[in-house]
Amino acid sequence: MTFKSTPFKEKVHEVIFEADTKAGKWFDIILLILIVASVLVVALETVESLAVDYGMLFLWLEWIFTIFFTIEYVLRIYAVRNPSKYIFSFYGIVDLLAILPLYLSLFFVASKHLIIIRVMRLLRVFRIFKLGSFLQHGNVIVNSLKASRAKITVFMYFVLLAVIVFGAVMYMVEGGSNDGFDSIPRSIYWAIVTLTTVGYGDISPITPLGQFIAACIMILGYAVIAVPTGIISAEMVNTMKEEGSEISTQACRYCGHDGHDYDAVHCKYCGEKIHAD
Repeated sequence: MTFKSTPFKEKVHEVIFEADTKAGKWFDIILLILIVASVLVVALETVESLAVDYGMLFLWLEWIFTIFFTIEYVLRIYAVRNPSKYIFSFYGIVDLLAILPLYLSLFFVASKHLIIIRVMRLLRVFRIFKLGSFLQHGNVIVNSLKASRAKITVFMYFVLLAVIVFGAVMYMVEGGSNDGFDSIPRSIYWAIVTLTTVGYGDISPITPLGQFIAACIMILGYAVIAVPTGIISAEMVNTMKEEGSEISTQACRYCGHDGHDYDAVHCKYCGEKIHAD
């Protein structure tokens, strides 16, 4: 697939998407500092005493940060060879959601506080500081969850059936003597809270039989925690055996994805050549 490029576009891509060069690393470090500062401003603005004294300053800072991130987002789209690949990628969606709330606040004031989602952009710290091994471990977790999703789904199905049955039983046992168990849905809510060992305490059985059943559910709750943990752990062992070599921070100029092997020539996501000719 051919693509018309220019030296300026290649330079923009190098600075914005890659952390292997000095300019690219400095850009990413400055970007991280601005992200942290913008999130801090949003958090401080919710403190009433600070909002009264510095509300206008916070507003100006939010707009300055948002305009900067908007320009950066536009440049990212400009620099990649296939903009849609970046726009609909994980980082592309996060980058867009990081700038939309303040613009939406012109119509919906409360949406401004969603700017806090910018903290998700700090995930780039792993790429910027070449913490490739951390990314690999993160991929192990993600791949393990994907591999075990069928087993977890079946397990959650049986858990759902169990809380429905326990809720119905507790309604029959406690319904006449405890206002908390005044319906099957509320009893199911209690069963979920108890089985997951959360234990809010807003509803509790008062009859001996109800307390005995509750004790059984609490003990069963530990097994509920252990089973998915064991399933995922087993998949993690299998995934770790299949781990590849160390990854680089080189980003594909076509789709924008990074995380390739150091000796990779073509992108493992779209097949295009990683390095410019």
